[in-house]
Amino acid sequence: MISRILVADDEERMIRNIGVVLGDVAGTELVKVGSKSSVLDLIDCERVHLVITDLRDSRMGRLEFLKRIKSKDPELPVIIITGDDSVEIAVEAMKEGAFDYISRPFEGNSLAVAIKKAIKIRSLIIENRYLRHELESHYNFGSIISNSPKMLEVLLLAGDVSRTDSTVSIFGESGTGKELVARAIHFNSLRKSGPLITINCAALPENLLESELFGYEKGAFTGAEKSKKGRFELANGGTLFLDEISEMNPVIQAKVLRVVEERELERLGGSETIKVDVRIICASNRDLALLVKKNDFREDLFYRINVFPIQIPPLRERSEDILSLVNTFIDRYSAKMGKCPMKISKNAEKLLISNVWEGNIRELKNCIERAVILCKGNMISEEHLPLNLVKQGSSNGKFGDKGKKEGIINFEIPPEGICLEEVEKQIVLQALKKSDNNKTKAAKMLGLTRGTLRYRLEKYCSN
Repeated sequence: MISRILVADDEERMIRNIGVVLGDVAGTELVKVGSKSSVLDLIDCERVHLVITDLRDSRMGRLEFLKRIKSKDPELPVIIITGDDSVEIAVEAMKEGAFDYISRPFEGNSLAVAIKKAIKIRSLIIENRYLRHELESHYNFGSIISNSPKMLEVLLLAGDVSRTDSTVSIFGESGTGKELVARAIHFNSLRKSGPLITINCAALPENLLESELFGYEKGAFTGAEKSKKGRFELANGGTLFLDEISEMNPVIQAKVLRVVEERELERLGGSETIKVDVRIICASNRDLALLVKKNDFREDLFYRINVFPIQIPPLRERSEDILSLVNTFIDRYSAKMGKCPMKISKNAEKLLISNVWEGNIRELKNCIERAVILCKGNMISEEHLPLNLVKQGSSNGKFGDKGKKEGIINFEIPPEGICLEEVEKQIVLQALKKSDNNKTKAAKMLGLTRGTLRYRLEKYCSN
């Protein structure tokens, strides 16, 4: 990316000198600006990385131009160049937000060094703005795909609570999107400019979880060679997302209760009370009320965090969302892998809709990613789906090759019993014989997909 440098100076010679310096700074473009008012106009309508200017202007006070730039874009670096080497003027300019102050004639490579530093900082600021915009757009409520009345109710609740500082508890099975809803709440709140810090309480050992949450002082335990802030402190001014809070032990629960109630904590090994301004969002795939009854979760903490509970329905209760999610994941992964746009066959759609999805959206997403990897053309079919999913759809008797229900065969089991695998093997071999070894016709006879038939043949051949 080319860095655009606006240069506003009354002397043509000085502009040429700055141009020579920029010649040694890769990836820069010098933009000569006729007047200081033109600089202000360009800042409004174009991306600018740096302004280099003097402080002389008959129509503005000595620092008025600098103040106007900073009022338009406080993070835009400005390098002041002047023949006046007064320390007082330099201090005043720096107080008003100047990035650097360089007297002329330039000494050595002082200007080039200042330009490089300013461009680096400006590039990081622009990148951070872009990333934050991407995060906010990705985690807004509009990015959560659903036509389900149950899920739309969830989004309405989340939208209402996002405008407050209330503690939120999100419940739902694993893979339902609890963290996605938590992020959407944060990025639609007044705290969106602050940090969103997440921690999975089930993923860390008890002793490590405590130090991660509250931090520690130097020497608090073996290996604590320096002080470290915990997640509560890191989330100051923003949001802390406590995922799987049900996995905390009672000791840590008691300490978390204090932070929730008092908004203060002490690091491990420390005695100083630290105030924190943090919004707390919790999540659990377990019933906390039931855990309270079993004395497996503190009752006082439960009532403190359960201010605004949100229950996310499992995917099997919102089957109307499956195809929308499937198409979104297909588009996402095909683009990510550089493949042509893909569609999904009707039979594959029926199998996906009929599946129970114990792993919910996470399981569905993994399934589609796998299918996109395996698909060599532009149509995802049953053979690209996991074998256990295809096998389950076939064994349930829900869909044959054209979506028809399987016929029912009356069969009496003899007293001595049977070997089910051997019976299945004989039926498959008979179908192959009747179809002259045409696997597609044989699969159709048995009400199976071709992929399922291939799976069973491989199983028999390996025995």
